[in-house]
This record gives sequence, structure tokens and C-alpha cells, in this order.
Amino acid sequence: MTRMLEKAFIMQSTPSFLKPQTQELWQLLDCRLPGVEAVFQDCIEQALALLNQEQLFSYIESARVLGKLGRGAAPVLAWLETWPEINQPLEADITPELMLLIKRMQLSPNSNAIAPLIESLLPVSKRLLTAQNVRHYLSLIGQFMDQTTGSIHGRQKTLASPALLTLLKQAAYVLKNLSLLGFEKWMSYGARAYAHHPDQQIAYFNLLTLDSKAVLQGERKGLLLNNAERTLDCTMRAMWQLAYYRVPLIHTDSSIALQPCLQNQTIGLPDLLEAHLGVSALQRYQLMQAHIAGHIQWSQSCIADNWSPAQRLAVEWFEDARIDSLLLARFPGLRTSLLRLHPIPLASECDELKQACLRHRLARWSRSVLDASYVLDHPVLERYRDLFLQELNTTGTSSTEKMAQMALLFVAHTRLPSDQFSDVYFATTELDWRDDNRHLWRFIEEGDEEESFDKTQSKQSPTNETSLPPRHYPEWDYISQCYRPDWVSVYEHAQPLGNAAKTDELLARHNTVAKKLKKIMDGLKPQNRQRLRYQEQGNELDLDVALSAWIDFKNGQTPHPLIHQHHQTNDRDISVQVLLDLSTSLSQKIKGQDKTVLELSQEAVALLAWVMHEMKDNFAIAGFHSNTRHEVRYLHIKGFSQPWADEAKSRLSSMQASYSTRMGAALRHAAHYLGSRQSARKLMLVITDGQPSDVDCADPKWLVQDARKAVQELQAQGIYTWCINLDAFSDQTVKDIYGARYTIVDHLEKLPDSLAKLFIALTGKAH
Repeated sequence: MTRMLEKAFIMQSTPSFLKPQTQELWQLLDCRLPGVEAVFQDCIEQALALLNQEQLFSYIESARVLGKLGRGAAPVLAWLETWPEINQPLEADITPELMLLIKRMQLSPNSNAIAPLIESLLPVSKRLLTAQNVRHYLSLIGQFMDQTTGSIHGRQKTLASPALLTLLKQAAYVLKNLSLLGFEKWMSYGARAYAHHPDQQIAYFNLLTLDSKAVLQGERKGLLLNNAERTLDCTMRAMWQLAYYRVPLIHTDSSIALQPCLQNQTIGLPDLLEAHLGVSALQRYQLMQAHIAGHIQWSQSCIADNWSPAQRLAVEWFEDARIDSLLLARFPGLRTSLLRLHPIPLASECDELKQACLRHRLARWSRSVLDASYVLDHPVLERYRDLFLQELNTTGTSSTEKMAQMALLFVAHTRLPSDQFSDVYFATTELDWRDDNRHLWRFIEEGDEEESFDKTQSKQSPTNETSLPPRHYPEWDYISQCYRPDWVSVYEHAQPLGNAAKTDELLARHNTVAKKLKKIMDGLKPQNRQRLRYQEQGNELDLDVALSAWIDFKNGQTPHPLIHQHHQTNDRDISVQVLLDLSTSLSQKIKGQDKTVLELSQEAVALLAWVMHEMKDNFAIAGFHSNTRHEVRYLHIKGFSQPWADEAKSRLSSMQASYSTRMGAALRHAAHYLGSRQSARKLMLVITDGQPSDVDCADPKWLVQDARKAVQELQAQGIYTWCINLDAFSDQTVKDIYGARYTIVDHLEKLPDSLAKLFIALTGKAH
């Protein structure tokens, strides 16, 4: 009786499908989870079309196992809907590897990632193509899960991986831009660098951090916007006198071209560009920016509520063509790049009986406006080309209003019934340097058109117009033993002017020390002329050697052939970069003295500058301080090409102590200038009170290890680094960074002997 009731219940709960085979497979699935029944028929029809009999039963069995995991309907639905399309193109079955990884997830705190894993395989398999590659992808996901899953007491793993779901979400996009090896490196870096920072790890795998984009860029071809930003900003300021903030545009659908955009004092540009049609990535960025700058300079907004989409499209094309024409008139050098990127549409490409060809007509007209050699062979398009060129030639710049009037007439005179078709012709009509023209439109009634491309971006352009765009530098992560790329932003400023007389008074006050220092350094000067003996050719004979050779010849012996000598100038060839720590700790008084560390620093630099000026050495002076990694300030006091005169002295006198000490970034930036000098010897002279620190860095070892790594980098570049430590109590920290290359100068009277030791060590190697 019980068995009969069970059978009757199963009969009632089993849905009636149209096909007997579907009914049989539903019973094998043995799943009553909500939502599965509704899609089962369609999924089975797809599976029957793509899978053989053996694969079909494996497909149902795997779905049955997923339904018994206790994770709800999501894994089963993901499997039923995607697996036939995933498995069909692969030459081998990857089900065993996938189910093994799913079992590991089920036994870990990451069971909620089972459905996203299955869903990620559809776009990933289309990119990887082979079963071997997909197996390797699954292995990498498993390694990442094991590496990032945490535990409270260090025994059993109880904390889910913070970024596993994010990684699965971004995997398809990253693999569209990277090889599988590049994907592995990008993934491994994020797991190591943010092992103890869950929120930052999530941001990294969401491609929201600079180092995430930098690592991605390092593994793929092309130019990252972050690497071109400094050049673009300088160009914008120099050519247009504009300072706009740029944001990278990133999306996960690489089949859709990203258009530049302008909104709220912000320029949006693609996060990465590659060379295209013989135009470099940097040239493409510059052309995009120039086009937007042209809009800022010459365009006015229009009220668009009463215009149709076709009319607005035509207005945008006419206005874009006007901006490009004005750009070419102002900067003729852009013509080659612009015409290479502009498509050359053929009249026969678009079928006007079956397709909407308005974009195609506008692209042909646009090419004819910019390229005099392009043949239109279309009377109406030729007429509007001539009207457009006549308007520009007559008025010089014309206006957006004139272009709008002309564009509306263009639409009316070229309209075709097919323009209403849904099949719009897009090929050879995309001009990727032109923006989306959202800034061109004003709406009286709000609608979807006004949506901001990035409302969360509230960062404005820099308020200090005298500063240069930032230069980005890596920072050494001593825990993971790898660099964090583009981690620190260094901003350059000119140190404000002060009173040059104060520096002159300071030098006069320490006249005795200056004379002693000058005397010691004079002794290190090389002689102006040096004799080179035993030369095969020279400007005169070496009489001693020549006489000895003559005697040997007379005695029947082979004479010595090197009988000439040559005199050459042996000038001192050295470039010195003096780098001053200007952190707030310099405002403290030196123990046992009335003066502050900053005052001692000014005295030391003034004496150094005077001596190097007297010795005719090339030298530069700069200071630095920092306010987190996002703002390291590099203050120019004297450049290599500037004289040691009132301007440099006045800047030196105005030095003030503030903020923190991110020494590694300052060293790398100073080396950027010193490394370009053509000198036999390059000396980086760092004057500091010792301990690197910053408000965003809680680990006291972090910045010390980064500065130590920076010193090693400078040494590899041939830059000799020496530290003048103004605080005797930070001796150990300075030793960790500079090794034995440092001197403690807590009294100015110690400076001459310390510098003598330094220059003897340096010039001893040079000569």
C-alpha cells in the first residue's frame, strides 16, 4: 500500500512534457527545485542539438549532483542553460575537472561561487578554445580559492575568499585582453599584494586600482591611459591652456568600441589603446583629446527635446566635422593620423532597400569634407559638402547653431523610407576619436539621455595650476617581494620665492666653515692637464721613450713602438643632485642645541651649493614631503641649468617643514632627472633626519624597505647615493637604507670633513 502511494505521488509531481525523451530525462534529473521545470524543456532541446547520447546522460547526471548539493536552484540552472554550449566546441570532456573543483568549493566556505563559476565558463571557453586551456583555467581558480580563503584560528578555513566572485565576474574581460599566462600573473599579483586587505583585494579584481590596471597593461600590448596621462595633461595645458581631469573608461564587452566623452569638467578616455592603421596609441589619445578640446573651445550646447534621433545624429556629425576641420586648420600635423583613422565608405556598401543608411551617408559626407581627394558621386551629398566648406571659409569658425540648421536640412533632403528600419548599417561609419557628444545636448525635460557616465567620480582637476601633472612610480612591497606598479603619485612644484639676502647672511655667518670646506675641496680638484705616455700616436714625442727606442735600434734590438705622448684636459666631470627631506619632523630642535633640524639643513645646503658653485660642478637642489601615496610633493629649488644666484638662494630661504617623508618615491623622481645627465659621475646627496614615514602606512618597515630598494635601483643606474643624516639618534634606520654610505652631521662644523670623505670616495673611483 505504501509503495502504491509513493508511486501515485511521484506520478502527480512529475510534469507532463511533450516529448517522451524529455519526460525520461526529467525523471533521471530527480530535481524539484523551483524554476528548473520551467526551463528544462528548452534546455533539453538545446542539449539534444549539441550533445551525443553519452554526453547527454553525463549532462543530466552532473545536473542531478548539483541539485543535491543544497545550494538551491542556481547551480542547476546555470549548468542546464550553459553547459551544452560550453562543452560542444571543446575537443575533450572537462566535466571531471569541473565537478572536482565544484566538490572542493562545496566543502569550503566558497560554495556560493559554484553558480558563478559555471556561468563564467561560457565566455571563458570561447576565448580559450581548447579543453586543455579550460582545465588550466579551472586549476588557476582552484589555486586562487585556496590561497585567499581565510581562517580565524589558522587551522580550519572558515572565511570565504573575498574576491573569488569578483574574479569570476571579471575573468572573461581579462582573458579577452591577456593570454592565459598573463591572466595567471595578474591574478597572482592581486592575491599576494592584498592578502591581508579584503576590500582592496576586491577593488583590485574589479580593475578599480592603479596597480591592477598597470599589471594588466604590463601583460598586454597597448598603452594604458595612466601611462599617457602626464603627456596628455601637458599637451592640454600647453596647446589649449586647459586643465581637465581624465578618467579611464572600462567595460567588459570588448566588441563595443569605447567612445571618448566630456562631462562636468571631466574627460573620459578608453583605459587602453593599441596602435591602429599605422597610428600609435599615444597619437590616438592625443587626437581624441584634441577633438574634445575643440568642442570645449568652439561648441555650444543645443536644446534637443524636439529633435528626432535621426536629426540629433546628423547634428552631431556636422558639428564633429566642423571641429575636425578647425583642428586641421590649426594643427595641420594631425591630418595624416586623422585621415588614416577615418573610414573610406563605398557607395555600394549599404543596401538602401534593406538597411537604414543614414550613418553611411553621413560617413561618406564627413570623409569628403576632410579629404578633398575622396569622390562622392552623389549630387545631394556634394551640395552639402560645398555648403559646409563655404560656411567655414566665409566665417572662419562658424557655430554649432549654423551646423544644426544645415544638418536638419540634410536629413530632410536625404531621407529614405529605409531610414526607419531596425537594421542600421554601422560598418565603415565608426570614428573612434570622436566623442559621444553628450555635452552637446540640453534637455528641458529630464530623461535617460542625461545619465552620467560616472556619477561616482567626484574628483576635480587639480586646483594648483602651477603644478605639473603627476608622475607615477612603483613602490616595493617587502612582504610579497614584488613591486606595486604606479602606486605613488609625485607632483612637481616650484619652491616659492623668499628672501635671497637671508641665504647670503647665513653664508657670511659661517664664513670660517665655508673657507675650510673650500680649501679641502680645492685639494680634491684634478689638475687641468694630464700627460698620457706610451701612445702609438700623439701630438709630440716622449723623449725618454724615443731615446730608449733609438738605442735599442742601434743595438739590433726591436725598438719600443709606443714613443709618443699626448696631453689632455682632465676636468672634474660630476653632477650632483641634492635632495632635501622637508617633512614636519625637521621643525623639531636638535638635542642640545637651540636651532631646528630645518635650520641646520638650510645651512648645510647653502654651504654645499656655494662650494659646488666655486668648483664649477653641475648641481641641482630639490626638496620633498608627502601626504599619503597620492600626493608626494617634489619642490624644485635649483635646476641643473640654473645659476647659483638670487633666485635659487631666495627659494632656499623659504623652505618650510610639513607633512611626511615618502623617501623612496622622491629618490626615484630625483633619479629621473639626474640619470639623464651626461656626466662621468652622478651623485645623489640626500639630507634627512632619518625615518621615512607617511600617514597612510602603518607598518614602520614598509617605507624603510621601499627606500632601501630605491637606493639599490639608483646604484644599478650608476648613481652614487650618499646620505647626510642630521639626527644622530636615527643612525640604525639610515644604515638600513644606505648601508655604509652615510654621514652624521648634527653640528655644521662636521660638514667639511664629512664631505671630504664623500668626495674622496667618489672621485677616487672616477680618476
